[in-house]
Amino acid sequence: MTDTPKDRISNPTKLRSGVKILDIDHYAPFLLNAVSNAWQRKTSAMYRKEFDLGIVEWRVIAMLNIEPEITAHRICEVIRLDKAAVSRSLKLLNQRGLVGFEALTSDPRKRRWWLTESGRAIHAEIMEIALRSEGEMLAGVPPEDLEVFLAVIRRMLTNIDP
Repeated sequence: MTDTPKDRISNPTKLRSGVKILDIDHYAPFLLNAVSNAWQRKTSAMYRKEFDLGIVEWRVIAMLNIEPEITAHRICEVIRLDKAAVSRSLKLLNQRGLVGFEALTSDPRKRRWWLTESGRAIHAEIMEIALRSEGEMLAGVPPEDLEVFLAVIRRMLTNIDP
């Protein structure tokens, strides 16, 4: 077995036939991605079926409910999506009448976006599904462990994307 790093209890690597490999059961980036991918696969399918919206559109809608009248740049900053994905989502949501915007200048980057009444209604419906799905994902996790996990994941995010 390989030496465990001094700042860890478990080891993110192991030996296989004398070759050092990742031990994905103890490699945090793998587990984070696996949970994220499984979550997105599950919830995106529900959102598409029920509302003809994907996970990116849901994230944009959720952000506009949290912070109404914000720019696309602010949405990108908070939910950490690239500008193209957010722009495509805003365009689609606008075409469907779920968001509106005010152009303060001729620069489209300065548009302030918000949810329309229809957007707020969709938000409420999707949020119920999202919270129910979160409950299923967290089943069996003691509340104290969840709070520690949330603190740790926020620290990890700060460490890689201050």
